[in-house]
Amino acid sequence: EEREDRAMAKIEVAYTDYFAEAMQRMREDGLLLATQAADGTPNVMTIGWASIGSIWGRPVCTILVRPSRHTFSRLEENGDFTVNVPPPNALSEAVAYCGTVSGRDRDKFVDTHIKATPGHVVNAPIVEECVVHYECRTLLKTDILPELLDDEIVDTAYSDGDFHRVYYGQILSTWAEENAAERLTR
Repeated sequence: EEREDRAMAKIEVAYTDYFAEAMQRMREDGLLLATQAADGTPNVMTIGWASIGSIWGRPVCTILVRPSRHTFSRLEENGDFTVNVPPPNALSEAVAYCGTVSGRDRDKFVDTHIKATPGHVVNAPIVEECVVHYECRTLLKTDILPELLDDEIVDTAYSDGDFHRVYYGQILSTWAEENAAERLTR
């Protein structure tokens, strides 16, 4: 019943409204990236590297996903994704789990008791328990080229050679709980 009330309390907001809070949550615990396979199966993973800004005169969320990740194949099948901002403390265990377990092997929504709800405008779910949701559609995907990357970053972030693909997703809509500001500062 609380989840239903929370779902009804979500409103569309400007993509810049909770930027600082989203970046703080990403630095502290991570954000939840949700995708959906062509057959409709949802997947979720934790991300700790992302950027929100404006490119090509459009609001854009840039995410990095390694080809070795299950989410990578989902993004290749369906370029829609959501970036979901969890409240402080409440979903820490779920966020940690989604960052260490593969969706190839487990249904992380079931395992963590979080709910995948259809996105409002994209073919990807939102994580219902999160406070803010960015709904995105891929505009560009490009691979990180090691020869163009700073050597120190190559040494520290890519010692195994598993370089990310970068997805630039246009933010088509942003949704937040009516009390998002209060919930994100607890």
